Amino acid sequence: MASAAAVCIGLSKSGLSGTATLNVVLMAQAFGAKASVGLVLPLLIVADFMGYYLNRHGGSWRRIWPMVPPAILGVVIGYFLLGEIDNVAARTVIGWLIIGLLGFKLVLDASKGTLEVLTQHRGFAWLMGICAGVVTMLANAAGPVMTVYLLSQRLEKKDHLGTFSRYFLFINLFKVPFSADLGIINPKSLATNLVLLPGVVIGILLGWQILKRIPQKPFEWTLFILTLIAAMWLIRG
Repeated sequence: MASAAAVCIGLSKSGLSGTATLNVVLMAQAFGAKASVGLVLPLLIVADFMGYYLNRHGGSWRRIWPMVPPAILGVVIGYFLLGEIDNVAARTVIGWLIIGLLGFKLVLDASKGTLEVLTQHRGFAWLMGICAGVVTMLANAAGPVMTVYLLSQRLEKKDHLGTFSRYFLFINLFKVPFSADLGIINPKSLATNLVLLPGVVIGILLGWQILKRIPQKPFEWTLFILTLIAAMWLIRG
């Protein structure tokens, strides 16, 4: 299960973004909800460096700065929340969080025109930034939130991927000391990362091949259904 999750991390960084949520659920089942948050983070950072290198010619750091202050605030809020809940509560929170993000995806797909109107509000970047910070600290699952923000910027695909890679490289590195302080990054979790790291690399290489051969929409809908089932399984314990 953990190896499958590691492959999903690689797939998500190659461009198959629908796999990102599935890896959260699989890791939570394999290692426990709280422990999985810290265990996944170093794997994400390795994948982020690879993603940044591959997409370095697209996007810019300037694009992410409006999201940085509220995202930092959101990470701090998520840090205190994660420190106060036990593993059972974390399973429930992460499960419902995943279901909420799946619902968010449906709304996003159905109302991109409405989204463009909302994004003109001055507080939009702050709202998205705080949400992204809290969600990424609690469950490493802020991809859908960042996608909404980047869609509002009307970027071309190359710039979208480049900005997306830069943002998560920054925010995931920023989260490391908070996760270490909570004890969810530790020598044992790092040793586990070394075992799972090849799965991340395999996922990235596999993702490139899948994108060439299989339409992304049917693939992501399959993952949507599997993730929904897995999230409900996580909530029921």
